[in-house]
Amino acid sequence: MDYTNNTFDPSRLLANGTAGQLSSTAVAPVAAQEGDTVDPVYRAKATEAAVKFESFFIGHMLHQMRDGTRALAADDSPSKDRINQDMLDMADNLVADQLAGKRAFGVADAILRQLLPQQPAQPVQAQAAAKVSDSQNLSIPLNQQQ
Repeated sequence: MDYTNNTFDPSRLLANGTAGQLSSTAVAPVAAQEGDTVDPVYRAKATEAAVKFESFFIGHMLHQMRDGTRALAADDSPSKDRINQDMLDMADNLVADQLAGKRAFGVADAILRQLLPQQPAQPVQAQAAAKVSDSQNLSIPLNQQQ
């Protein structure tokens, strides 16, 4: 990146996305697996909706964090000044869009696990689940005084 030119170029912001809109390249798609019976159009719409909800969730969380910081700040703190609040809100939305596109919080993945049918368990996952259930069947009493 060229740091010698200190002028503001808004076109650089639009390349990464616009506040409230996800760029089409940032969303990590859910890969269709072998034996998948879900309609690809439904999968794409569900993925887009889940990622947009994650973006909304992260943006709302950032907004609440900024409000909390403002409420706890001293009276002469720059955080109390609302002069640039609209730009900070836009920046929060852009950060939220980028984080949601990378599925950083896992909210979209949790939604998609509920919306899309589950694939049959892999043998490794089934073995791990069996080990967990076997470890829960203890024959030794937990209280040694009994």
